[in-house]
Amino acid sequence: MTAELVRGQNHPLSQARLEIRVSAGTPIVAAATLGDEDGRAHSVEWVAHPGAPTLPGLEVSRQAAADHRLAVDLDALSAEVHRVSVLLALPVGVGGPVSFGSAAVPFVAVTGLDGTEVASYTITGLDAESAVVALELYRRQGAWKVRAVGQGYAGGLAELLTDQGLPQAPQLATSINSAVVEGLARSLQAPPPRTPEGDRSRQTATSALGPDQSGSPYTTQGATGPYPGAQGATGPYSGAPGRPDGGASPTDPAAAQPTPAAPSSGGPIDYSHPRRQNAAPPPPPPTAPPAEPGQPARPVAGDATGWSMDERLYNQVWGMFEDLARTTAAYRSAVDFADTRLEKELDQVLSDPRSRIGGQGDAARETAQAKHVQLVDQAREALERDLVQLTAEADVVEPALPVAYARWDNPVWHAYRVPMEMPMAFRLGDLQLPESDPLRIPMLVRLPLERGLWIDAGRTAASDGSFADSHELRQLAMESAVAHTARLLAVHPADEFTVHVVDPAGSGAQALAPLVRAGVLAAPPAVGAAGVADVLGRLTQRVDLVQMAVRGGAADSLPPGFDTSQQLLVVNDFPHGFDDRAVNQLRYLADEGPAVGVHLMMVADREESSAYGPLLDPLWRSLLRLTPVADDHLADPWVGHAWTYEPPLVPHGSQVLEQVLAQVAAARVKYR
Repeated sequence: MTAELVRGQNHPLSQARLEIRVSAGTPIVAAATLGDEDGRAHSVEWVAHPGAPTLPGLEVSRQAAADHRLAVDLDALSAEVHRVSVLLALPVGVGGPVSFGSAAVPFVAVTGLDGTEVASYTITGLDAESAVVALELYRRQGAWKVRAVGQGYAGGLAELLTDQGLPQAPQLATSINSAVVEGLARSLQAPPPRTPEGDRSRQTATSALGPDQSGSPYTTQGATGPYPGAQGATGPYSGAPGRPDGGASPTDPAAAQPTPAAPSSGGPIDYSHPRRQNAAPPPPPPTAPPAEPGQPARPVAGDATGWSMDERLYNQVWGMFEDLARTTAAYRSAVDFADTRLEKELDQVLSDPRSRIGGQGDAARETAQAKHVQLVDQAREALERDLVQLTAEADVVEPALPVAYARWDNPVWHAYRVPMEMPMAFRLGDLQLPESDPLRIPMLVRLPLERGLWIDAGRTAASDGSFADSHELRQLAMESAVAHTARLLAVHPADEFTVHVVDPAGSGAQALAPLVRAGVLAAPPAVGAAGVADVLGRLTQRVDLVQMAVRGGAADSLPPGFDTSQQLLVVNDFPHGFDDRAVNQLRYLADEGPAVGVHLMMVADREESSAYGPLLDPLWRSLLRLTPVADDHLADPWVGHAWTYEPPLVPHGSQVLEQVLAQVAAARVKYR
């Protein structure tokens, strides 16, 4: 799996022989320097560039180009070499861009010899810089890693090489540029373009897709947003992460769709959506109003790709999530780098006996501390700038969300009507990071649910000091489950979602009262062991029946009057009232139910089922754990952040939940 790095982030390298692939969209110079333990290049012989492209274990391109492949053999490097820095620079005097701010965003990928990407980095945030340290491969404790650097230099190659510790940097930069100019003079010119008829397929594609859809399906964050790109709009997707050309990434919806085959002879090519042949193309995303000079473009709700406004808002919300994850990862990595650098510089001061006494040591320590403060302040400034942009976008997006995505205090609920079709997702709560407070990102989960939900009624690190006893926490957990259930009922058509409740001891009666009074449950909450066995038996039989029908290709041969709606089982106070047979049935429903429309929501304290030992471990792992109070237990596998989850509880004293359930109940009466 490719690691998409952000500035300052590192990734381990498991291979010695690598390729570093560069794509920039405009001719650039690619070079590399070798460095010792301190990152210093000893002489010009430690620099591979177009005039001297080969060093032991390292080879770079011989001339400027839009695409490069650098070969690296880490095992062939000298023992003195502890760092390989990949440098990119714009050639001087060849008529091209003079700064990276006016060129396409460079993209760098570290791959194996078979082309498999190990790590990639899109170098964003460049402006007046004409040279940049893109990546560095460095050895630490015998293991090699790659770090995304992205350090730009407005003074070009001369300033960059000077920072690498080369006293002959200006002369070397001049010789590199001379070699590049000579190489371009010797290179062949591209053939003249064909007549307009010669590229008919591309013209047809552009005209069929329209100007707003001919490139990446996602718009680009403004120049001052978290991920600057070429278009300067305010959408959350920077031309698809990891793609310098702005094309659709492998995870984009547009890239995932199969392309219709071209006709074998003549005629226009059909570029319409393969599964929506009769549907009109999606309307173009909203356009942001023009921004004042020097100011970022104003955010617009729905500024993402999609066939409907709901889909565009869904994509925009998750784009905001990715942007927040990236900018926070960059900030944390930068702070970690500053801490490591400070520690290293202080160790160097203490290792020299001459600097331990007198003012020399104190001056060195003060200098190191000042550098550390400067680096952290720069990282914090970049983070704050990104958070301002994301907060402005959230302020625009939140009021525009439909009921399925909206908080309970959103005015959109006052105009609620029972929908005619199921939405693509619904809101499970909010997510935030410590650095981003008070910014919250809606946690949207696709429908139908692919796994069950577990509302943890046990004590968490966040709840230990807030609740005097477990009863209050259990009550809050049940209220959270009722809020989730009410939202699921509200976002489904009246006849397409059925709720069953198991409350063996009746301890959740108070929290369940809104559902019971509204009459939206399939039956009153089941109590006692007999009630548990009855509900589980019927739902287990349902799963078996639907599975047999589907596997036998007879899904349309279910018994007359069979309820084909989605089923939700809410279980409170597990494992009270459950015998061994009921426990096995519950595990079966959790594993097999979602595939045939039977979903599980459990309100339970895991500690109370500890007597079952590891038997229930697969059950807990199969459920998405949520908490009734804010808790940082959710982790994303992308950058590994611990996200704080906040449940979507109904505001105290609000009647919105009862009003929504009343409309759901009234609509159900009409369908009976």
